[in-house]
Amino acid sequence: MASHIIDEVLTFVEENDVKFIRLAFCDIFGNQKNISIMPMELEKAFAIGINFDSFLILGYDDPVYQDLFLKPDPTTLDILPWRPQQGRVVRFYCDVVLADGSPYPYDARKFLKDTIRECNEMGFTCRVGLKSEFYLFKTDEEGHPTNIPWDEGGYFDISPLDKGEDIRREICLCLEEMGIQPESSHHEHGPGQNEIDFKASDALSTADHFITYKNVVGAISERNGVYASFAPKPIKGKSGNGLHMKISTFRDGVNLDEVDPEFTTNFMAGVFHRMRDITLFLNPQVESYERFGENEAPKYITWSAQNRSRLMRVPIVHGKRTCFILRSPDSGINPYVAFAMVIRAGLEGVKKKETLPAPVDTSMRMLTKEQRQGYDKLPESIEEAVECARNSAFLQNGPCKDVANRVIEVMEQQFHLQ
Repeated sequence: MASHIIDEVLTFVEENDVKFIRLAFCDIFGNQKNISIMPMELEKAFAIGINFDSFLILGYDDPVYQDLFLKPDPTTLDILPWRPQQGRVVRFYCDVVLADGSPYPYDARKFLKDTIRECNEMGFTCRVGLKSEFYLFKTDEEGHPTNIPWDEGGYFDISPLDKGEDIRREICLCLEEMGIQPESSHHEHGPGQNEIDFKASDALSTADHFITYKNVVGAISERNGVYASFAPKPIKGKSGNGLHMKISTFRDGVNLDEVDPEFTTNFMAGVFHRMRDITLFLNPQVESYERFGENEAPKYITWSAQNRSRLMRVPIVHGKRTCFILRSPDSGINPYVAFAMVIRAGLEGVKKKETLPAPVDTSMRMLTKEQRQGYDKLPESIEEAVECARNSAFLQNGPCKDVANRVIEVMEQQFHLQ
């Protein structure tokens, strides 16, 4: 990292009344973790890192690599707007390194950075935008979450049916203050369910922003006396919380859909044909599989330019496509792992010049049982998803192997799948 950026950050911290510095990362499930240091320790953190008790963090409890350190990425500096403005709190996202400064092999952020580097070597970049859904629930007198939705509004409702609009506005303004650009927000189908959509950015920035976003949603919701849930299926029979990934590829700043549509088709095909392999990393909770096939959530591995309930949707605007939308993920992801798996699947499709099957524009409900049986389905349980990942030649014979098997190992331990 260029020393002048670090010098600028150190000067900023000194001149802006910063009193606490959070060094943030996330566990294998994407849950944000952090340790706070004082400003006088920041220069040391940039130089050698700050040691932490890695054996207590899921995915980092490795008997071989016991001494792990957090090294902040100076380009990820953010002031936390909801914290005091006198004696400010700032946050950096960190890379995880060994005592000698070399990368920790299972660091999810490194996994994504390595994936992005391979894309760059092939002459293109990948941009990711997100559409994120979450529920707001009332809290009891002690501030604990209940199972009572914050409102009874429905899709695109407004106040007074939509009680979440002020909270969404506060969330969006806070995100803007932190340099994250929301595009739109609205009430979703479920009672108390909300959606915020984000402008696409490079994959690493979007992964960092997603962790920030969940932190902001939780903090602002709590400040307003409600509880925000990103759980895949918080209310049985109602819409689940999806995390739609909008993916596009660029070369020299030009969308490849415009100049090399074959490339983007190969990329999409790579993702499409490996969905059963990578679903575990896009849907990493037992509850994730209760969402599939209900309330427009995908179940079958199909794609369409028209039907919005397909697993993969390819919007056509003014006769042109600019991206594809993957609709199966949910917010339980570790975004670094999930984005890397999707991009690497796309890379395989490019290398092998894979093609897509015919689109399915008809609703699956309109097809006969025999017709539906002609399409592959997403895994129906986390046990099946683990089995698909463990038996995947794509995952087990390439650069995904170490991270994939670490995730599988943790999943089996956490959910008693062995």
